[in-house]
Amino acid sequence: MESTISLSSSSLLLPSPRRRLGSKSQASIPLRHLRHPSLKSRTFLLPSLSRQNRPIRSQSSNHQPRDDGFVLEDVPHLTDFLPNLPSYPNPLQQSQAYAVVKKTFVSPADAVAQKVVVQDDSPRGVHFRRAGPREKVYFKSEEVRACIVTCGGLCPGINTVIREIVCGLSYMYGVEDILGIEGGYRGFYSKNTLKLTPKVVNDIHKRGGTFLRTSRGGHDTNKIVDNIQDRGINQVYIIGGDGTQKGAALIYEEVEKRGLQVAVAGVPKTIDNDIAVIDKSFGFDTAVEEAQRAINAAHVEVESVENGIGIVKLMGRYSGFIALYATLASRDVDCCLIPESPFYLEGQGGLFEFIEQRLKENGHIVIVVAEGAGQEYVAQQIHAAGEKDASGNKLLLDVGIWLTQKIKDHFTKGQQMAVNMKYIDPTYMIRAIPSNASDNIYCTLLAHSAVHGAMAGYSGFTIGPVNSRHAYIPISRVTETQNTVNLTDRMWARLLASTNQPSFLERNELQSRVDLINSNLENTSI
Repeated sequence: MESTISLSSSSLLLPSPRRRLGSKSQASIPLRHLRHPSLKSRTFLLPSLSRQNRPIRSQSSNHQPRDDGFVLEDVPHLTDFLPNLPSYPNPLQQSQAYAVVKKTFVSPADAVAQKVVVQDDSPRGVHFRRAGPREKVYFKSEEVRACIVTCGGLCPGINTVIREIVCGLSYMYGVEDILGIEGGYRGFYSKNTLKLTPKVVNDIHKRGGTFLRTSRGGHDTNKIVDNIQDRGINQVYIIGGDGTQKGAALIYEEVEKRGLQVAVAGVPKTIDNDIAVIDKSFGFDTAVEEAQRAINAAHVEVESVENGIGIVKLMGRYSGFIALYATLASRDVDCCLIPESPFYLEGQGGLFEFIEQRLKENGHIVIVVAEGAGQEYVAQQIHAAGEKDASGNKLLLDVGIWLTQKIKDHFTKGQQMAVNMKYIDPTYMIRAIPSNASDNIYCTLLAHSAVHGAMAGYSGFTIGPVNSRHAYIPISRVTETQNTVNLTDRMWARLLASTNQPSFLERNELQSRVDLINSNLENTSI
């Protein structure tokens, strides 16, 4: 099934919550929308006498109207609260670069399916608005004053996103007034701004970190919007994780409340790949690739000594994707420990028994552990106070050092067995490197999609690939939960088959653990 669809004009109608979806000439019986109480932006089909909605059309095989379960989770538009806002022809119509494109503009009826694997009798399900340039824009290029801000932790690719937003605005739309907000959210009201041009950002993609600097916390909605209003900013590009995106949603709500013509676009960022809905986050591929160097170093070390035990700690606060994919890519790892899957040390089927078995078989073992793994065990022994950082994230205890010491004590004191421990923590080295070629291309697509969306008048949205097609997604969808490794999925089974490590869980315990993880994530402060 295609992940991007364009709906026919001679069939069942589906309205957007608040959006223009087709031309005024479409003749049809309008439908009203019904909001599910637990899904803020989901739209379901019900007949209505209202003629105000402009629908997306859906078609059945026999051309008869039917409820096929199509749901469009749409994003806000400036005309929702500024109905008389004028539109203008898209400057891309005159672009030499885009002149070769067969279809320059995305159709208003194009939608991206969240699920592409379905059964014959299953509903069509949730869809998102396809990203890309529109035929009409709601900003004159010479009147745009855009700003870019980066918040939260570092991640490979941030500078590429900054660069491509600047170059996209300048080269595609002729925008010349672009500001960089320094130092995260608090930079709006406590720092100077930086004038950004393609020349200024020309080579920043070759560096790690963020050209604009960053910080955690500091979000004050009223102060930020006051500053946006005072500076005459009308496009805001916000690069950050789920906490940052929640802040972006608050900024949009305040902008709407004040009736300002300001487009707020979010670009989701997390090295852990734990953002919901989207296929993956930028910087993830780079992190997995760089992690190979640490794993390879650990393998070389332990292979060169007797009873070598190597432990590599990787990123993964709540989600173990980096550890999982780095393990699968390496093939030198004997055991992978992630936050989603508990483990125990002692007794039959425990980690100590597995380590002893591998040492007898191979003379060495490499263990990859995500930073959020085993936190409950570490906390019980260290009696941690449960402190949080400025973003509201619980400060993690160092499971790598704890695990290294526990293994060393068990074998040298308990088993009277000499072992050579090698501990490698490359986490900050990985965060600080520039993005690789794959992530550079991905960051470019994210940045350009954000620019196209803002120029087209969309606001309060975040951007990302859904089944390999870029889409505009309501911010609430990417912040309502976190993406975690599914222990009942084939990918985790592939890892277990690759390492031959114990699962540490019986089948009935596994589902209980999955349910517990999902429950905890709903109550997590980000």
